[in-house]
Amino acid sequence: MAFDFRDFAQDYVESLVETLSEMPLAPMEEFWRMVEAAREKNSTVHFIGNGGSAGTPSHSAGDWSKELGLKTISHVDNAASLTAWANDTDYENVFVGQLKTFAAQGDLVVGFSGSGNSKNVLNGLELAKEIGCYTVAVTGDYLGKGGGKVVDIADVSIIVPSDSMERIEDLQLVINHILKEAIKANNGL
Repeated sequence: MAFDFRDFAQDYVESLVETLSEMPLAPMEEFWRMVEAAREKNSTVHFIGNGGSAGTPSHSAGDWSKELGLKTISHVDNAASLTAWANDTDYENVFVGQLKTFAAQGDLVVGFSGSGNSKNVLNGLELAKEIGCYTVAVTGDYLGKGGGKVVDIADVSIIVPSDSMERIEDLQLVINHILKEAIKANNGL
């Protein structure tokens, strides 16, 4: 039997729609309020993420700085800094090192991790809290782990209700766009 691409694609789309329909809106609204507060205070939003969850921080920083006029830093984009921290200390410290340099009390640090257990993201969020930053985790129910260890660290956790890493990563970008568009609508941008 030949592979039926259309059936496969339709199943994927149906799974994505189902996951979207189950998204928890309360933590997304709290995240939106935190971003609005950061805008009002002229604070910086720092994005961190690992693996496939590093794409959304890069995309978000671009969107939010350009379209919202919000100070944003994607700490996944500076390859020299990432590799220096990884080489000279440990890969688990790649975000700790950068946040020590750039984050300030009252900033917002957003960690993306499909599993919620990426040690470099966990360490980054823990340091952010020590500095006095607000923290958000965008994670998933990968392997039925309920969002992973990051849920116990972050002030607000958005858990994509899926154990599929692909759906989790898809929805991380959708969350970015929902927040960006809500901020634009709320502020007449």
